[in-house]
Amino acid sequence: MEITVICFTAFFTAILTFFSGFGLGTILMPVFALFFPVEIAIALTGVVHFANNIFKMGLVGKMASRPVLIRFGIPAVMASFIGAWLLLKITGLPSVYEYELWGRMFQITPVKLIIAVLLLFFSVSEILPAMQKIQMGGNRLIFGGLLSGFFGGLAGVQGALRSAFLIKSGLSKEAFIATGVIIASLVDITRLSVYASRFTTSGLSENLTLLVSATLAAIAGAFAGSRLLKKVTFRFVQVLVAVMLTFISIGLGAGLI
Repeated sequence: MEITVICFTAFFTAILTFFSGFGLGTILMPVFALFFPVEIAIALTGVVHFANNIFKMGLVGKMASRPVLIRFGIPAVMASFIGAWLLLKITGLPSVYEYELWGRMFQITPVKLIIAVLLLFFSVSEILPAMQKIQMGGNRLIFGGLLSGFFGGLAGVQGALRSAFLIKSGLSKEAFIATGVIIASLVDITRLSVYASRFTTSGLSENLTLLVSATLAAIAGAFAGSRLLKKVTFRFVQVLVAVMLTFISIGLGAGLI
């Protein structure tokens, strides 16, 4: 059951994330969390996310903007290490609230609550007209890199905030996609190196088939997305993902997933 749900989600979300600049990690992680503890779900998502980005780099990487990579990417990598380190420190904290519903016990943990708040913020920021008018060029790229990298390391959620900065930095559509892919890959390498300390106790080896299947599904989705790039607008995808993230954030914040 879980392999079907996760692969289906990985494929279709990878299509969206190819041209939106975000979506795969933020949507796939809660789906993994249906079957695994949150910290393990984040690590699993990171592997799929990284492999998908490596594939996309082969498609569009040469069109990336080097100045933006330096100003945004380097701070993002540094901040992602801090975020990943903090994640490992807070996952052992007790739940902040527990309740019973439909004969089942649900827990609201600190990690789920943090992720829920981040997802809700990201979804709202993509809908509000005022946020769309904010210019994110120049020195704000450094701040954007720090913010995006930290949240990427802490919750596996970096794409939405990264796109909010990069899409307003004057890049072409092709450069926007390529630059975002390379930065996401660098952050993934950093946070996965931190998460690796938990891999030996997480039982990931027992789910290798699931991990490979989800990765292949995401790669197939990215390829399909590249074929649909000219037919889909940024705004349509951003609003669609924002609505989905809102429901996911509510579910995580309530401890339902």
